[in-house]
Amino acid sequence: MRNLYISNITAWAPGIGSDNTLWNEWANDNASIELTNESPKLEYTDPLFRRRLSQITKMTVHVVHGVLEQSHISKETKLVFMSLRGEIARTLSVTKGLVQDNMILPAGFSLSVFNTPISSATLAFGLKGGYSVIYPSKSDFSQAFKAAVAPVLAGTEKELILAYADELVPEAYGDKRPTENIPLAYAFVISSEKKDNCICIEDFSNTGKSPVDFLKFLLK
Repeated sequence: MRNLYISNITAWAPGIGSDNTLWNEWANDNASIELTNESPKLEYTDPLFRRRLSQITKMTVHVVHGVLEQSHISKETKLVFMSLRGEIARTLSVTKGLVQDNMILPAGFSLSVFNTPISSATLAFGLKGGYSVIYPSKSDFSQAFKAAVAPVLAGTEKELILAYADELVPEAYGDKRPTENIPLAYAFVISSEKKDNCICIEDFSNTGKSPVDFLKFLLK
């Protein structure tokens, strides 16, 4: 099997932000992600653009920005976005509007779809390579990762930007909230060619089934 190389890892979460030292401590269970609705400020984007964005979309825009800042990757590079829940808070708001008022506002609905986070990132930074979105089957992140990197393994793409994000599930979901209810986003470049300070993936069997496990695998 062709080796894969991961580089330019960028992560963001409440309480940790993008601090590499804190992320290394978190990977070794010495720091915690705060379970809040906090999101990155996105000072580098237009105020009107970022004003209505959700936590998951702001986090996605931020980590994609981090990858672009670290690397010399082309704006024609394709992106793949993975999420377990997508715009769950906004979807809840749209559903409430439908139940209570028998109405869905077009603006709210248009921002509630699964591809909103990654499409917003492409708009923010003028990315032209296109994107795909993947929902992990049975919430198994490792399966989504394998699907995401398939074009690189097959040789149809030399590299991709991969992004994952999930926001805090609202309290309204009660006991239906997942056990691993962690607001978190990260992104990186996956390539068939070795780069400086990269991580080589030779074996897909030990990368972990959850987004948290996978990120810890990358950071340790």
